[in-house]
Amino acid sequence: MFYKNARIFGSDFQFHMGAFEVVDGRFGAVLPETVPADAIDLQGATVIPGLIDVHSHGNSGADFSDGDYNGLVRMAQHYAQEGITSFAPASMTLPYDVLAKAFATAKKLVEEAPAGCSVLRGIQMEGPYFSYKKRGAQNADYLKEPDFEGFRKLYEDCGGLVRIVDVAPELPGAADFVEKASKLCTVSVAHTDSDYDHARAAFDAGATHLTHLYNAMPGINHRNPGVIPAAVETAGVRAEIISDGYHIHPAAVRLAFSMFGGERMILISDSGRCEGLPEGSQFELGGQNAWLRNGVAKLADGTIACSATNLFNCMRNAISFGVGEENAVRAASYNPACAIGAQDLVGSIETGKIADFVVCNADYSCKRVFLAGTEI
Repeated sequence: MFYKNARIFGSDFQFHMGAFEVVDGRFGAVLPETVPADAIDLQGATVIPGLIDVHSHGNSGADFSDGDYNGLVRMAQHYAQEGITSFAPASMTLPYDVLAKAFATAKKLVEEAPAGCSVLRGIQMEGPYFSYKKRGAQNADYLKEPDFEGFRKLYEDCGGLVRIVDVAPELPGAADFVEKASKLCTVSVAHTDSDYDHARAAFDAGATHLTHLYNAMPGINHRNPGVIPAAVETAGVRAEIISDGYHIHPAAVRLAFSMFGGERMILISDSGRCEGLPEGSQFELGGQNAWLRNGVAKLADGTIACSATNLFNCMRNAISFGVGEENAVRAASYNPACAIGAQDLVGSIETGKIADFVVCNADYSCKRVFLAGTEI
């Protein structure tokens, strides 16, 4: 099937007017010279790859860490309706047995692959190897020092689905953990009070990712530069950012794209179960009570917790903040695919890749969503 008269976000990360083909659930010819007369006319609409959220805890009342399979299916259905066609749910700082149960539900979802659902392409293990001081909304009762053997068991028991594991580099044994874990998956620096030297040691050992930039880490100081400059100056390190309009000021979002460049930024939602729930809802987050008030999720002590929006809205926000349309789309599709090792399957409109794509209205609202070439 051919689609024509579309403004296509190409594999060169630029927009091109033209056509593309879908064959057996994958992209065929893209921008072909000859287009069949019966090709479907998209009337100039913008077509982008399906978005990929590599850091989202939940939505519609469900949280990945619940370890509830039906809740995970509901999450995946909700993502798909929002134009998020692939995801890597994030866990919380919890005991290993609770994490193992959640990871088992992820494995089951991959095996059963229910129709109409966003595809689970990995897990982000957010915790428990974090700094107490920078724990944020993570539960302090379950914090641990880096434990490679414990991590490896969780990794192996879920069939290697963990694609990102987080660690604070100043903790005892962190560099050794990074060196070993980086042979299995992406290692991310997160929830850290690290100085520059410990951060450098982590990146030198193999960390290539920064979890929710600015949040739960020291700010930049000219005499004590900390984590962020260490990440910026290390080629290959990508940085997540939550552009929900609450966690980070638009100027700081623009600064991040200027520092790292569009090729190294990853937009995330960091959404919790409150995404899709009504204003004023009380909900549970990692064993703690939280509330959704004025569009912001907070713990009882006022700590900003997860976000209450989705990745598609974060991409739209990033565009409105002025980071550049191409940068924002890339940061929500191809770059996160690279972070979880899925770039050969998804993340761009390219011949041979799975035909996950979104047709957008002029205001970048989601008009039509296609999973493996089939509209949902």
